[in-house]
Amino acid sequence: MSAVNDTKSNSEVLLLTGISGLKDIHLWISISFCLMYVISIVGNSVILFIIKTGPSLHEPMYIFLSMLAITDLGLSVTTMPTILGIFLFKSREISLDACFAQLFFIHSLSYIESSVLLLMAFDRFVAICNPLRYASILNPPKIAKMGLVCVLRAVVLIFPLPFLLKRFQYCRANVLSHSFCVHQDVMKLACSDITVNSIYGLSIALLTVG
Repeated sequence: MSAVNDTKSNSEVLLLTGISGLKDIHLWISISFCLMYVISIVGNSVILFIIKTGPSLHEPMYIFLSMLAITDLGLSVTTMPTILGIFLFKSREISLDACFAQLFFIHSLSYIESSVLLLMAFDRFVAICNPLRYASILNPPKIAKMGLVCVLRAVVLIFPLPFLLKRFQYCRANVLSHSFCVHQDVMKLACSDITVNSIYGLSIALLTVG
């Protein structure tokens, strides 16, 4: 094994993958992704602006909707730059540290999003089953605490992943199968035993999204 392959992970570079077999039309694909990116940013920003400026919309249902919009904005900002970098500039390289940071935000925001959807379902449940107590059950302090719990839960669960990946040495092909970094994709490139990562990743997926 070469010296390059035996170096520590933080000196390595990974290669992201676009849409295989469609390299000739990457420019046209990038236009579609750019439009999706702009629509996502503008659409969610408009939702936040309307909710913020409309006093009648300062209700639990719309507060949860604004949380979902913020999460969607975060996911767009986290994933789209690397995707557009591949299609527009053929920029496939990403350092491991940047990759670890990206996967941390992607997984954290995904789990926050699932939690917000759960809160929205709970909001409708309370509105239907306990309409007279709706305002007292879902008052602003409780909503703030629920939102904080969602964020803390996601951060605490995902925080170990970059460190679990950083302890590995990467001696296999450094090509990822996605246009962005995710835990299950990166850990497959390690030349060490990934049992702990597999079990931990499966466990948090079952305990959160499941």
